[in-house]
Amino acid sequence: MNLREVVRQTVSSIAAHKMRSFLTMFGIIWGIASVILLVGLGRGFSVQQKQQLNSIGIDLAVIFPGKTSSQAGGYAAGREIRLSIKDAELIRDTAYLIKTVSPELRRSVSEVSRYNASARPVRGVWPSYQRFRSLKVQEGRLMSDEDENEGRRVVILGVEARDQLFPGKPAIGETLTMAGSPYAVIGVLEKKKQNGSYGSGPDNTQLFVPYASMARDFPPAERPGLFKGWINNLVVEVVDPEQHEAAMKQVYAILGREHHFDPTDKDALFIWDTLEGSKLVERIFDVMTIFFGAVALMTLALGGIGVMNIMLVAVTERTREIGVRKSLGATAKDIRNQFFAEAVTLSLLSGILGLTIGVGTSLAFNVLPLPDFIPHTVISLWAIALSVITLGLITLGAGMYPAQRAARLSPIECLRQE
Repeated sequence: MNLREVVRQTVSSIAAHKMRSFLTMFGIIWGIASVILLVGLGRGFSVQQKQQLNSIGIDLAVIFPGKTSSQAGGYAAGREIRLSIKDAELIRDTAYLIKTVSPELRRSVSEVSRYNASARPVRGVWPSYQRFRSLKVQEGRLMSDEDENEGRRVVILGVEARDQLFPGKPAIGETLTMAGSPYAVIGVLEKKKQNGSYGSGPDNTQLFVPYASMARDFPPAERPGLFKGWINNLVVEVVDPEQHEAAMKQVYAILGREHHFDPTDKDALFIWDTLEGSKLVERIFDVMTIFFGAVALMTLALGGIGVMNIMLVAVTERTREIGVRKSLGATAKDIRNQFFAEAVTLSLLSGILGLTIGVGTSLAFNVLPLPDFIPHTVISLWAIALSVITLGLITLGAGMYPAQRAARLSPIECLRQE
C-alpha cells in the first residue's frame, strides 16, 4: 500500500466519524494550548511583579535603625540605634561598594493650596534619591543639587497628591503652604504601578522636598531619643549587584564603628532590599510556572490516552474490515501503517490547532487592554518545545500500540466476527 492510499483511507476514516474525531482531538488541543497559556501567564506574572518591585528602586537597600542584641565596646545589649545625617555622609564618603546614598526624613504635615488642603506624607531626601528610586516627572523637573545645597523650598508631587491639592488645575509654579512655609511646586511624578513600599506609602501619594529644607522648616517633633540631624532611615544603591552582600557588610562595619555595635549583630540594623525581594519573587513565580506547566502537561497526556482509547475502539469496530483486507492480500505492515497513520493524523492536526490557539491567545492578551491584575503573557519557546516533544511521545504511544494490535489479528479470527 502506497502513501497516497494510506492518506486517502485515513481521511476517509476520520471524515466518517467527525464528532468522535473532534472530541478525541479536543483533549490534545486543550492540553497544548494550556501548556502555552499557563506557562505564559506564570512568566507574565513574574515579569509584572519584578517590574512593579523595580518601580520602588533597582539594586537598592533601605536601612532602618534597630536594637542591639549583643554587647560591644562597653555598651550593653538592647540599646536602640539612632541614625543621623552624619551616617549618610559617612557612607557617601567611605563606602566604596555603595554607589549612592540618601537620608530619608518622613513626616505628615498640613499642606494647603489655593484649591484644597491635605495632610499627606512628605519625604525629605537628597537629589540622588530620585534616580535610584525610579522617580520620573510627567510635568516640570526633578530636584537638583542646587535645591539641596541652598535649602530651596521646592516640592515634587505624586499624582494622587496633585489630584487632591490641585484638582483639574495646573500645579507647576503654584505655591503650596506646608506646615506654614511656602513651597513652589516644580514637578509632578509619573504615575507608578507599585505593588509595595516602605515607610509611609506608595510614591503616588507622597510629596518630596530637599532634605535640607525639610530638616530646617519642619523637623520631627522633639521626643525622647530624637536629636538634631535625626533621620528615619537611609537608602543606598550598591555599585555591583554581584557584590550586594559585601556592600551590606561594609555598611554594617561603618555604622558599627560609628554607633559602637558589633558589625555581625544583625539586629542592630534592619535592612530591606529590592534585590533580595526580586530573587524571592522570581523563585515563587518559577515554582508556580513549573506547577502550571506540569498541570497542563498532565492534561495533554490525558488527551493522548483519549487518542489511544479511540484507536483501540476503531480496531475493535473494524475487525471484520481488517480480516477482509488481509484475505485480499494486505500485509500486517499495511494494516499497522493504516492505523498508525490515523493516530498520527489526529495528533498532528490537534497539535497544530493547539499551538495556533495557544500562541494566538497569548498574542491577543498582549494586544488587548486588560485589567492591571491580569499580566501580559510571555510566549515561552521551551514550553512550545516541551509541548511538541510530549505530543511526539503521545503519538508514538497512542498510535503504535493499537496499530500493532490490529496488525497481529488473524484474518480467520477477524472474519468470524459479526
